[in-house]
Amino acid sequence: MHDHAHAVPDQAMENPDLERAADAAVPRGRAPGTGPAVHPLDPLAAEEIERTRDILVAAGLLGESVRVPMLLPAEPDKKAVASWHPGDPIDRRADVTLLDTATGEVTEAIVSISAGVVVQSRSYPADTSPYGQPQYLFEEYERAAELAKASPQWRAAMQRRGLADRIDLAFCSPLAPGFVGRENEVGRRVIRSLTFLRDSEDDIAWAHPVEGLIVHIDLTANRVIGIEDEGDVPVPAGSGRYDPAATGPARTTLKPIEITQPEGPSFHVEGSHVQWENWTLRVDFNAREGLVLHDVRFDDRPVLSRASVPEMVVPYGDTSNTRFWISYFDAGEYLLGKNANHLELGCDCLGVIHYFDGHVADDHGHAMRIPNAVCMHEEDYGVLWKHTEPGPVGSHVRRSRRLVVSYFATIGNYDYGFFWYFYLDGSIQVEAKATGIVFVGGGVPGSTNRHAPEIAPGVFAPVHQHLFSARLDMAIDGDENRLFEVDAVRIPMGEDNPFGNAFTWSHTPLRTEQEAQREADTSVARVWEVQSTTRTNHVGKPTAYHLIPEPTALLMADPASTVAARAAFATKHLWGTAYDPEERWPAGRFPNAHAGGAGLPAYTADDRSIDGADLVLWHTFGLTHVPRPEDWPIMPVDYAGFWLKPYGFLDRNPALDLPESSQAHAEGGGSCCGGGDACHCGH
Repeated sequence: MHDHAHAVPDQAMENPDLERAADAAVPRGRAPGTGPAVHPLDPLAAEEIERTRDILVAAGLLGESVRVPMLLPAEPDKKAVASWHPGDPIDRRADVTLLDTATGEVTEAIVSISAGVVVQSRSYPADTSPYGQPQYLFEEYERAAELAKASPQWRAAMQRRGLADRIDLAFCSPLAPGFVGRENEVGRRVIRSLTFLRDSEDDIAWAHPVEGLIVHIDLTANRVIGIEDEGDVPVPAGSGRYDPAATGPARTTLKPIEITQPEGPSFHVEGSHVQWENWTLRVDFNAREGLVLHDVRFDDRPVLSRASVPEMVVPYGDTSNTRFWISYFDAGEYLLGKNANHLELGCDCLGVIHYFDGHVADDHGHAMRIPNAVCMHEEDYGVLWKHTEPGPVGSHVRRSRRLVVSYFATIGNYDYGFFWYFYLDGSIQVEAKATGIVFVGGGVPGSTNRHAPEIAPGVFAPVHQHLFSARLDMAIDGDENRLFEVDAVRIPMGEDNPFGNAFTWSHTPLRTEQEAQREADTSVARVWEVQSTTRTNHVGKPTAYHLIPEPTALLMADPASTVAARAAFATKHLWGTAYDPEERWPAGRFPNAHAGGAGLPAYTADDRSIDGADLVLWHTFGLTHVPRPEDWPIMPVDYAGFWLKPYGFLDRNPALDLPESSQAHAEGGGSCCGGGDACHCGH
């Protein structure tokens, strides 16, 4: 079951007998979180992760030196899910990446948890650099720090800088190396370590960078392979603490806002299935993508088959030796889901909350529970619709409400929140929230650095970007969809526009994968329309949704740079592809130390037709950050996102039947119609 011939990726070893064994041995039914799954798209439970580990050990694939960088659900085929009925057999599978830490060999395996067999495996030698490296292990961060601190060269550099007495309080931060093509790094599992100092054990190390000191480490050989020690910039002396002891007493001027739902929430949850007003969806969670949504429907009509934010890149625009190579892929290199937070009531979420636990594999393949990984609640969202009509009709207003499904992940110094909002009018909003501590270097106080503004005395924060890729498996009234680009169009003053006021719109079909590589343009209010090919609305037009981008700069790095090759997804706001279950990752399966070209460039190379196809949209959105003093020592949330809005999907406003706010007739509150002569609320 283990291919020791070091096959390349397209030579996977498959065993049809084991495939048949898996199909024949699947169990039925389970209570959520334990035992067999009750639905094919349920998240992996802790017991299933442990069972996967046992199967791999029995197959000889998980020996003493082997670790598990990534374990994900191997999701069933769409057609199989569509034809499944409650009580039918479910073949639960896991997609596992294994790393032999002694040799660097990588094995990918598909495990049938239900049948207890490895149905497919393929291995690669350590030096197959074009395929990149698996995600980092938690234990490798600790090992990298130990190797850096034990290095005589590092200790000599600290001594030279007059920092020998602070070695015990040094923090050696392990960072993905990017890809720079150095001969001693290509094909090796490398990590870089930068040094920060603490004033005490509970100090915030990020505030005290040791500028110009880099340790390069080979994690397979367990040794330092190089060290750079450039410059003598003093370590910034200011504090980076933001706890009450540093900030002083909390202000007392804010009065409480209480959020109550005395009758409970309006949503209903059964296992992973959620129903809220007209919406239904399934909530999933895995180690790489974090939150995943399946089978999103409005009025029981499909809108999205699957939706997630499976990748992001954080490229830095600084030319210094300590930062020019930085371009973190926080999902593909570090695993967003594995780094998810345990959310807490009253802190991360307010109101009546439903939490979903997350279960991921640790470095050894054992199940690791993340309590309250996903938060779901309702929020008031102001006015949804309102109009005041003179005469007997009077004034009417209804308040908006949204269902919020979210999680947070902490990757080193930054924290990211991913929020999916579902509205009563059929709209969906996706929002990423960036907060935490900006990554900084040291400099001469009062000096100017064109790549890094000074945000505190001697503390310089490089310009950088946070560019996210959302993967939207569209299903507007079914899987057969079409894609159009819609622009507002000016009409020159003349015969067709005699008064100069007229404008119209264009409706351009995007029929192939190359045509569907597009950039946003706010100057013409550009949106992308996904139409059904099988259903029309009451005015005879195809039902549709619009993807509405928000202003986002694309990748600022030069097209010839290695980061542009590795993060090609971030060079376009939109990519459209024909659905392929193997095409999951915008920058490829292993972006760590990858030379580039994987993911979307490879997926779209054949320029398949997407006209009337099962369509997947990939949308780049995000932030371009020129840090400011107000971002220090901890950054207020910055927001980025986009909208999906129905456009002819519905025959009229679906929220006409909303009741007045429950507080409209509270004592002293009047009513939503305003009362007076035009009042028709009985006042």
